[in-house]
Amino acid sequence: MRISYLEIRYLVILLLSAAAAIAVYAVASAPSRVASRLGMRGLKRQRALEKNEQWRQIEPLVRWLGVRVSGLLTDDQRKALDKQLSLAGDYLGITAEEYVGLSILSFIGGVFFGLVAGWLTGMGVVMLIIVAPLGGALPYLQVSSAATLRMKQVNRNLPYAVDLLALAMSAGKDFPGAVRQVVEKSSDPDDALIEEFSRMLQELGIGRTRKQALLGFAERAPIETVQEFVNSVVQAEEKGNPLADVLQIQAGMSRMRRSVRAEQAAAKAGVQMIGPLALLLLCIIALILGPMFLKLAASGGET
Repeated sequence: MRISYLEIRYLVILLLSAAAAIAVYAVASAPSRVASRLGMRGLKRQRALEKNEQWRQIEPLVRWLGVRVSGLLTDDQRKALDKQLSLAGDYLGITAEEYVGLSILSFIGGVFFGLVAGWLTGMGVVMLIIVAPLGGALPYLQVSSAATLRMKQVNRNLPYAVDLLALAMSAGKDFPGAVRQVVEKSSDPDDALIEEFSRMLQELGIGRTRKQALLGFAERAPIETVQEFVNSVVQAEEKGNPLADVLQIQAGMSRMRRSVRAEQAAAKAGVQMIGPLALLLLCIIALILGPMFLKLAASGGET
């Protein structure tokens, strides 16, 4: 018994419809859990709503979906999603539940786009199967990209900030005053490092210790330069060493490490260019020798 393509198509549509119905029932019947959007995450949400018109349009729907799916997430899943959002700088100010809701909404958009693209291209269910999962994965890709960009910004700007901290403390400022000086003199308040320094000042202002604020910074930006900076400041505070001298040493090491990384990148660039240059050389050889071979083949056929 052979199954036709049309029957397979209807079967896939039926399975997708059943899966969608089950998902809608699970979301609608799940107990709701109201998520807090206060603090830095609430501030990031407010900024995102002010700057992004598209996000302002879909934010109420994402918020509603987040409340509905809140009962489906376990504590471990919620912590893992919160970790992803924290590494991305509290992306759009959304919570873990709203992150899932945004993925569901994006998947629905992918299904709709896949149906339209399949109808226009004649690929039907094949286009739907390809596009729908991509739509569902789009929020994760955006959050991962934002986290990668954020880590690069912190890694690139921290040596300059440590230099300024050392200069400010050498001029008589204490550590919070030096951090505040760096934040106030920054030309880009949306820079990832400036946001972290601002958050550190807020945590110090509400009574957290310097060590707690610094360890929180290291947890939100788990890269080598931040770990070394935090360890240096914490150890200097615990051992009573002059913090300004420690920061000057840290700034010198950061500059030296940045120079080493630049030299390593320049050395790797030459090796990485071998492949494209070889392809370019092959193309040039083909352009030069191709007409010669065609002429030889044509002359050989005439004889």
